Amino acid sequence: MEIKELRESTGMNRKEFCEYFGIPYRTVTEWERGTRKMPDYVFRLLAYRIKMEKFAGKEEVNEE
Repeated sequence: MEIKELRESTGMNRKEFCEYFGIPYRTVTEWERGTRKMPDYVFRLLAYRIKMEKFAGKEEVNEE
């Protein structure tokens, strides 16, 4: 899996993803374009956090 696939699995666009995780927009852009290599540990940490926070796209549950 690549960073773009990981981001898309959250249902966020690039800007939302960057703001949520506190990563500069340009950094994520370069990772996705392949002009900069993302450290493996960063990918694993992001994947773990996404899994633990149970992202399922942008499906928001409104319990009323």
